[in-house]
Amino acid sequence: MRTSLGYRVRTSLGRRTAFDAFHEFERGIAGDTWRIRKDALAWADKFVPDVSLEAAALAGPLGQQWARHMEVLEKNLEGKYAGSSAPRILIQVPSGLHSPAGYSLFNNLIDGLRFVGIAARSLGWDETIASALKEFRPTVLLASDNADYLGRIDWDTVAEYKRSGGLLIGLTASLEEYGNTPLGPRLKWAQTHGVDFYYSFRAPEYIESRQEYDAFADAGYQILSVEFGANPLLYRPVPGVARDIDYVFLGSSNADKWDRYIKYFEPIMKGRTGFIDGPGWPRVRDFSFRRERDRFIYARAKVGLNLHIDNQIRWASELNERTYMLAACGVPQVIDRPGLLQRRFSDDAMFVGDSPEEYRQMFEFALDDRGEATRRAMKAQSEVLEAHTIFHRADQLVQRLVGLGGV
Repeated sequence: MRTSLGYRVRTSLGRRTAFDAFHEFERGIAGDTWRIRKDALAWADKFVPDVSLEAAALAGPLGQQWARHMEVLEKNLEGKYAGSSAPRILIQVPSGLHSPAGYSLFNNLIDGLRFVGIAARSLGWDETIASALKEFRPTVLLASDNADYLGRIDWDTVAEYKRSGGLLIGLTASLEEYGNTPLGPRLKWAQTHGVDFYYSFRAPEYIESRQEYDAFADAGYQILSVEFGANPLLYRPVPGVARDIDYVFLGSSNADKWDRYIKYFEPIMKGRTGFIDGPGWPRVRDFSFRRERDRFIYARAKVGLNLHIDNQIRWASELNERTYMLAACGVPQVIDRPGLLQRRFSDDAMFVGDSPEEYRQMFEFALDDRGEATRRAMKAQSEVLEAHTIFHRADQLVQRLVGLGGV
């Protein structure tokens, strides 16, 4: 890959930027990683085994364990609220191009709600709220407290619907510390626009411990915690696929992640062939988000790489969706140590590296000892399916919504 003139000039003058450092890191990734990417995506798009839920049971011990847990989930949670006077939930969902993470997590939540018997529907990124309200008749609207999101909704139409038919409105509990605008004006806006509650993808113990969230309670609002979880309908073992790629990393590359990517990934990626995909990588110019494709890529990986951002390391705030996805698929996972990890998974369910060097060592350990890699993958999969699926999260959300009343 040719370097830009600007990069060469800045380097010669000793003025390397953060992007320059990341550019250099990306250039040092083993060339086969980029060469196999397009072929692997084409293979995954065309790979059509028996993709029914039942087929996962054919994927060896991991598939059999997944099937046993699915039987329990179906018995205990599938259709739990069907036929009851349960809420009807409309969720604003960004496009996959605008926010792959948002598109994934909200659609997974919709899948979970439908599994437990809730009528749930997305409000498309370019869809008018009036048509969705008329067609779906929701009793709950979930949206995001962000100007890009709120500006796409006609709030006068929502207010009229709320007066005539009843509606609970929930917004994400977003702090100024995470890059949003000051909270005070946003809370005043919420009060004048009929917002009833807030919800967050962060852990309840984090919400309770951080004083910045007190402003929501002071304004009279509850915050419902809806942590990320695995969607077993999409993330599951695939039979008949050999693990022929050393590692996989499906994730975006934003500026706030570059420093950790360089420190943790460079020692691994410069010498091993893997698969990388996600928005923001300069070498990934044709990114397209397809949730249904991920499990096939994961099925080929000997190891799944996972990293968290600084806030998730310092605080027991959240585990990213990737933590749960890799576990559900049965991919041995090399991970850093986010603050919430030991509260959600056993110490030996993953290969944990507290430093870049230990992370590299854990990666080599996972590659060299395939028996131990499988054992840990089995443990992580069992723990995620026992307690941390999107079905569990949906069930908890419905219970909290019913507790708010009006649905």
